[in-house]
Amino acid sequence: MYIEGGGNGKEQKAELRRGFDALFAEEKTKVARRRGSLKFVCCGGRQEAYEAFTNSLHVNSTVISALLVDSETAMPPVPANRTDDGRVRVAHLRQKEGTDGRGQGDGWKLPDDLAPRVHLMVQCMEAWIVADPDNLEQFYKQKFKRNSLPKRGNLEEEAKADVYEKLKSATKDTQKGTYGKIDHASKLLETIDPNKISEHCPRFVIFRSWLNETIG
Repeated sequence: MYIEGGGNGKEQKAELRRGFDALFAEEKTKVARRRGSLKFVCCGGRQEAYEAFTNSLHVNSTVISALLVDSETAMPPVPANRTDDGRVRVAHLRQKEGTDGRGQGDGWKLPDDLAPRVHLMVQCMEAWIVADPDNLEQFYKQKFKRNSLPKRGNLEEEAKADVYEKLKSATKDTQKGTYGKIDHASKLLETIDPNKISEHCPRFVIFRSWLNETIG
């Protein structure tokens, strides 16, 4: 699983990988029972993740390679038939034009037959983090402002900039300081409840379902 994130440093990428390992511990255990492995590869930038994914398709044909990145901008609602969402995801990443204030799209060459392997942390990974306010409160403790967090039922509809701004507002007065992706994201992923994410992020459900079906 090639993932956007982790910065440029080796240790930062290792920390983020540990966060993902913990978040998907159930799936890692399941695949280990089948004498397989589930490996998260944190690539830094989104372009690096895309290139690592597409390269792996050619050089590691016996491995099931997949891609997990932010959508960055708003997505259409998940179709009633969730299997159709794969085409929505790759269509979004194929766009070259910018949307919703973003300077440009990715313009990636992703054919529809790769759709099941391409997944999105809509609109950013922090949507997963704010889905579990209990975990945030336990992490930041005193002076954490829970009421500042996004209140949407579907957190994937919350603009990326708003997620960051509300997370900043909720954490700025705490002893750990304002939320920082490098300093805090990995540790929060290690303790977050994936079922809480599933309640508020429908494309997380799709990703996790695909992961379990692939393992099975």
